[in-house]
Amino acid sequence: QVQLVESGGGLVQPGGSLRLSCAASGSTFGIVIRGWYRQPPGKQRELVATITNGGGTNYADSVRGRFTISRDNTQNTVYLQMNSLQPEDTAVYYCSVSTAIGYTYWGQGTQVTVSS
Repeated sequence: QVQLVESGGGLVQPGGSLRLSCAASGSTFGIVIRGWYRQPPGKQRELVATITNGGGTNYADSVRGRFTISRDNTQNTVYLQMNSLQPEDTAVYYCSVSTAIGYTYWGQGTQVTVSS
């Protein structure tokens, strides 16, 4: 079992920045990929960004160039730096990790609201 705890969400004005963090605990040795997903109001959950243990990254087209995913393996933490935030980035953001044997775990989610 892996437990994930997200932090860093909140209210920000358009053009502002936020940094999300996700700390993993438990059986973390089998994690091979970490990621962030989001669910805008009234919409389905969607991929934001992922990062592998080797450092390979993947981004949704809508956030590429504005968001940066990174990880600290020693702290079992993954981050999402979000710059130039826009109202359409408003969503509940979820941290997710997947293991080598195919299990996927989710955090509880953190609200990000972009509004003036």
